[in-house]
Amino acid sequence: MLLLPARIAPTYGRALLQRRGVSTLSTNPFIKVFPNAALDHGHLLTYLDTNPPIHRLAIGSTTTLPPTPRSFSENGEFLAILTDVLRHHAAEDPDLIAQARAFAGPGGATLGSGGAFFARQQRQRGTAAGLGGGGASAQGGAGGAGIGGHIHLSDRRNPPDYGRIAWPEDILGSIEVDGSGAIVGRFEPSGTYRILTNEGILGLSDFLRTKLVERLKEEERRG
Repeated sequence: MLLLPARIAPTYGRALLQRRGVSTLSTNPFIKVFPNAALDHGHLLTYLDTNPPIHRLAIGSTTTLPPTPRSFSENGEFLAILTDVLRHHAAEDPDLIAQARAFAGPGGATLGSGGAFFARQQRQRGTAAGLGGGGASAQGGAGGAGIGGHIHLSDRRNPPDYGRIAWPEDILGSIEVDGSGAIVGRFEPSGTYRILTNEGILGLSDFLRTKLVERLKEEERRG
């Protein structure tokens, strides 16, 4: 009888911790899920642990879990914050820097409009760079006579095959690179990106996700 409380206490403690724990998306463990008080049976998706969550800093809301394009509504204010973070920090992302250097090598010269890198002249002519212009458009690119161009920053939920570009809804934006593979421009949003598609929800590199969470916490402290 004296041992009975000792046997029950650990089980109760575990249950209590589970009830207090923060739920995360099964498809993205970095994104937290909270009940949405403004919507019956709805949920708020956020990178922050704060409970109750701050609606203006949430990624968006959904009526089902996991979220789908039909059930999800993105938060415009969050998207603006994300874009601003990318403008300030995309050029520092180690993965994007490595991508720029890779496409500045000899192999990058053959990618042309079909790859993640497209030549500056092609962009200036107004052709749909990166979308299969073919012909002369496939002759430029980094590694091609030292000509600079632009590379895409794409969501990681649906990475394209090597030498191909992501779907428009997966492209966060692009950034200018010189002929040696150094990033020389600022991040420019694509205008076609969607936070959630059938392939999943927002997926950033560790570096950019950390910068985004830092910014969200700054916004949270400001109130």
